[in-house]
Amino acid sequence: MISHKTESGTVLVGERVYTDIAGTATSKCFGVKGMAARSMRDGIYHLLRRESASKGVRVAFNDDGSIDINLHIIVEHGVNLTAVGNSIISEVRYVVNKTTGTTVRDVNVHIDSITVG
Repeated sequence: MISHKTESGTVLVGERVYTDIAGTATSKCFGVKGMAARSMRDGIYHLLRRESASKGVRVAFNDDGSIDINLHIIVEHGVNLTAVGNSIISEVRYVVNKTTGTTVRDVNVHIDSITVG
């Protein structure tokens, strides 16, 4: 949880807020089919529904008050993976910082699968 002090008091922002914001921002980026979740039973990555987008996001809190975000995604076939990854990193860092005021130190994009067709 990150604490933001204001002149009126303190605002605490929990992990769920960051995962929801990052998952939604990622899902809206070009080339992203959706967020991925790995099945513990069969080890296969599954495409998550939009309302479950936060399940493909992991947030780590740093001692300096910043956060690291790990995103697990599925992309569309034929897109430039580097361009999609760079776009996601930029968008997620911007949206999370603009929405919460929290510094995002690292955004790591894990492309777990590519859809065909």
